[in-house]
Amino acid sequence: MTLLEKKMDFEQEYERVLADLSDPTVFSDQRRARDLARRHKELESIVRCFNDLERATDDLAMAKEMYQEASSSDRELLREELVELEGLVDKFEQELELLLLPKDPNDGRNVILEIRGAEGGEEANLFAKDLAEMYLRYADRMLWKAETLSIDHSDMGGYNSVTLMIRGDDAWRRLKHEGGPHRVQRVPVTESQGRIHTSSATVSVLPEADDVEVDIDPNDLRIDVYRSTGPGGQSVNTTDSAVRITHIPTGTVVAMQDEKSQIQNRAKALQVLRARLLKAEQDRQSEALSAARRSQIGGGGRSEKIRTYNFKENRVTDHRINKTLYKLDAMLIGDLDELIDALVLDERTRQLEEARGG
Repeated sequence: MTLLEKKMDFEQEYERVLADLSDPTVFSDQRRARDLARRHKELESIVRCFNDLERATDDLAMAKEMYQEASSSDRELLREELVELEGLVDKFEQELELLLLPKDPNDGRNVILEIRGAEGGEEANLFAKDLAEMYLRYADRMLWKAETLSIDHSDMGGYNSVTLMIRGDDAWRRLKHEGGPHRVQRVPVTESQGRIHTSSATVSVLPEADDVEVDIDPNDLRIDVYRSTGPGGQSVNTTDSAVRITHIPTGTVVAMQDEKSQIQNRAKALQVLRARLLKAEQDRQSEALSAARRSQIGGGGRSEKIRTYNFKENRVTDHRINKTLYKLDAMLIGDLDELIDALVLDERTRQLEEARGG
């Protein structure tokens, strides 16, 4: 298929999507309306890039003709224009190639982050809190909306576990590579002799699921209510407001206790449950042998890690792309772009190599 034929196909699809979006009956189906809106946004970028490339290509062809016909005194000026236009055509060709890569089905979704202390006892829980605060600060830098859905505090002020909701158009694209075991090397607050210890925390990255995407049969749920507890196990609520939901077919368990209302805790628990079930279903559809959440977390051991944070050296190393930055202090206050950009670039490079048959 020629480039012109591809352009015409995308323009026709764009017009069809526009027509569908102008039909008021579409919005009675929330899922279809959402999918159409996402596709409209994708197609708009693709059609715009096709048009930019077409204009730049026409301008380049015209400039080449003028160059051939120009006198030697005018050719120097035209040569500069040719170089500029060739660079512009190359830029739009690369941009279009990226736009035409297969889309991640979760692009555009909000993100649920689940962070847990793993190996290392209380130090792992303290590190889990550091990671949660790092992601909240990054969300603030990105102008995303962040909400803490639940926190299970540990005895020394860390987090046994914490669940965050991050809302933003590019939240999934920027955060999806954060899933996995994170290893920390530092002197714990509990260490009296200044020895460096190694601990770990796990991060799960889940796409938020719409209600209409995951059909949960109420008969498949076991819902238990109990009193909320704080650090050390003390009761922090005099009513049974905490909620634990078990999805019986899969054995998935979600507990929420941060809200004073049982109804609110139940709603948040269902939100997280839908996200977990959606991700598991996506994994099955993509013929994954194990759920992404399980593969991200691994065993939570120190030897299984995607990233190491070394406090003494102010160093962060991402082991998947062999990239090391000596700016741990900056990253902990949310300056994650350099590392995340490298991960996004690595993914795109691998996709392009695959698309080109490399």
